[in-house]
Amino acid sequence: MAEVVTLGETMVAMRAEGLLRLGTTLRASIAGAESTVAIGLSRLGHSTRWASRVGRDEPGELVLRTLRAEGVDVSTVEYEDAPTGLILFEQRLPDVTRVQYYRTNSAGSLLTEADVNAALSEAPRLVHLTGITPALGEGPRAAVDAAIDRAGNLGATVSVDVNFRSRLWSAEQAAEVLTPLAHRAGVVIGSEEELDLVGGVERLLASGVGEVVIKQGAAGASARTAEGAWSARGHRVAVVDSVGAGDAFTSGYLSALLDGLAVPERLARGNACGAFAVATSGDWEGLPTRAELGLLTMTEGVALR
Repeated sequence: MAEVVTLGETMVAMRAEGLLRLGTTLRASIAGAESTVAIGLSRLGHSTRWASRVGRDEPGELVLRTLRAEGVDVSTVEYEDAPTGLILFEQRLPDVTRVQYYRTNSAGSLLTEADVNAALSEAPRLVHLTGITPALGEGPRAAVDAAIDRAGNLGATVSVDVNFRSRLWSAEQAAEVLTPLAHRAGVVIGSEEELDLVGGVERLLASGVGEVVIKQGAAGASARTAEGAWSARGHRVAVVDSVGAGDAFTSGYLSALLDGLAVPERLARGNACGAFAVATSGDWEGLPTRAELGLLTMTEGVALR
């Protein structure tokens, strides 16, 4: 049985070399918050399962092939007579990435409670969810709710990354749906703005959330529990692509949690994974293995021979 189970939509990602309106070369890969975390945890030595649905199409096969190659269990993924979702990335300015989704009526939006029951047939240690999946429709919303119920029955920890996506729904809609979900989790992760969307740090802790983790971008991250507060500075690296940095941080933080490390070490591993992610183009491609975590302490310009 997998140590970690997560569920949500993964899309084929097309990254433009130049401006789309002028015609350009695009590179195909995959993208999805939950699968990025699954890959990150897998590279750090944890067994992971990703549950979802993909289309009976070549994009769906790319998603499954990539995740299998990264050691992620996709044995419960179902095929649908609907297209696999698509996401386009366009670097409009050096620090501004424009994203376009094509996921309405996609295979991933047909996720249901049945997928949860299959994926959680046995007890994992952790069930990881995001605020993206409930935005995809009633079925995915019910699936997330069922996953929290099932995790509770199995004694698994639930982590929720708020991951608000304004292209999918309004802040008001998101707050109404995600607030009760977040308050049922053991670990809640998000930026300060995202955490405010679900009631804020104090309310989350008061409702019984064990730890609240605040992503602060290049500045690092901090965490609050009933016992205290901690913070950790980020790493200075040349930024190639900032997309996926938050999910990379989450994978590192959760890995250290699973390893039984204290909060400061969890933050440190999360920051390290975030730094690796932004130093490479793509959502997940630059995620480190456990053996690579120490590379950030190497002297600048060093060659490993």
